[in-house]
Amino acid sequence: MTPRSQLAPLLAEVVGESSIEFTCFDGSSAGPAGATGRVVVKDPRALNYVATAPSDLGLARAYVAGFLDAEGDLYSILTLLGGERVGAIGWRRRLEVLRALGPGILRPLPPPPEEVHPGWWWGLRHSPGRDRRAVSHHYDVSNRFYEWLLGPSMAYTCAVYPAEDATLDEAQEEKVDLVCRKLDLQPGQRLLDVGCGWGTMAIHAARRYGARVLAVTLSRQQAEWGQKRVAELGLSDAVEIRCDDYRNVTETDFDAVSSIGLTEHIGSRNLPAYASFLASKLRPQGRLLNHCITRPATYLPARTGGFINRYVFPDGELEAVGTIVSALQDAGLEVRHAENFREHYERTCAAWGANLDAHWDEAVAEIGEGRARVWRLYLAGSRLGFSQRRIELHQVLAVRTEGGVSGMPLEPLDFIRRDRAGAGAAW
Repeated sequence: MTPRSQLAPLLAEVVGESSIEFTCFDGSSAGPAGATGRVVVKDPRALNYVATAPSDLGLARAYVAGFLDAEGDLYSILTLLGGERVGAIGWRRRLEVLRALGPGILRPLPPPPEEVHPGWWWGLRHSPGRDRRAVSHHYDVSNRFYEWLLGPSMAYTCAVYPAEDATLDEAQEEKVDLVCRKLDLQPGQRLLDVGCGWGTMAIHAARRYGARVLAVTLSRQQAEWGQKRVAELGLSDAVEIRCDDYRNVTETDFDAVSSIGLTEHIGSRNLPAYASFLASKLRPQGRLLNHCITRPATYLPARTGGFINRYVFPDGELEAVGTIVSALQDAGLEVRHAENFREHYERTCAAWGANLDAHWDEAVAEIGEGRARVWRLYLAGSRLGFSQRRIELHQVLAVRTEGGVSGMPLEPLDFIRRDRAGAGAAW
C-alpha cells in the first residue's frame, strides 16, 4: 500500500478535479478548503472495487457497501467525478499510481448483497415469471418507503412542472392530467392503464374525467396499496386494479390506453409484440399514450450490465423514441404527437432525492442502509443523466384509425391547460 498520508493526493491526481476534497483511511487528505464536496475513502476495499469493476460500477459498489462516502450534495459530486479531466493522466503515470497502491488493489471482491445477478434460475429474459421477479425486486420494497420517497401522489414517473414554483405534488397532478387530456377522456369511457403503479393515473382518470378504468401492475404491494386507496375514495365501481401481467388482459374495445413507465421493462425484442398487443385493445379511433425513459439516439447501445441493471431495474432496457414510434406505426397505429420532458425528470429526481434525505433515518430503518444508499445514488445519477442528456423522457400519442379516420381534431394539438382554476391534488 502507498505510504501513509499519500493516498488522497494520488486519488485527487487521478480525478483531476480541484473542487473535490479527498480524505482517506490512511490519514491523508487533498483538495482545497471550501470544496464543493468531500469523498471519504473509509476502507481499502473501496479501491479494490474501483480498480476491478468497469466504468462507474466499482464506484457504485464501494458506495453501496459503505466503504466510500460522499459528504455534500451527491449530485454535484457525481457531476465533478464525471468531468472530462477525470482519468486524464497518461498510461505511464497510471501504472505508477497502481504500483504505489500495491498489487492487492487488483484483487476482485464479491459485490455487495444488494447487487442482483438474474440467471437461468429466473427464467427466460422477459418471460412472465422473470418479469414478475424483476418487478418485485424494485417495487415490492416497502409501500411506506415509497410514501416517504414519492409523497402523497404516489406517482413514480416523471412529473410535469406547469410553473417554475410548482411543487412535486402539483407537477405529478399535471402529469396525469396531461395524459388524460391527450387521451381526450370523456365521462363513461373505458381506459386500460398498464403498469399502473399505485393507481395514481387510474384514480385521477376516474375522479376528474369520469372514466371507467382497468389498471394492471405486476407488483403485489402496489396493487394492494392501490386497491385500498380506491376503496377509501369510493371508486370501486369505477376502478379495478389487478395484480397481473398486462399480457393477460383479455378485455378489448377500450377507448384509451395509457402506459406510463412500463416500456422500460419490456425489452427490445418484445417491443413489437407490446405495441401490437396494446393496439389490439383499442376501439377504432381509440388513443394510446406511451410515457417512458428513452435513449437520445437509436444507434446508442442499450446498456444492460451497469449499476442500474444490477441494483435498481433488473432486465431494464431503454429504447430511443424513434424506435418506439416505429413499433407503434408497425402495429398499425398512427402517431400524432411526441414530446420530450427531459428537464422535468431532472427536477423530479431532485425532488425525490430531497424527500429521501428528509426521511433518511426512517428509510434506513425500513429497508436497510445498503438499499437506501442504492436509492440515493440512483436518484442523483439519474438526475445527472437527464441534465446531461444521456437519457430522456418521451410521451408519444398514437391513435387507431379505421379507413383513414382518426377522430382527431383538425386544429393543431395543444394540450396546455390555460385555466387551472379549481385545480387541486386528487390524492
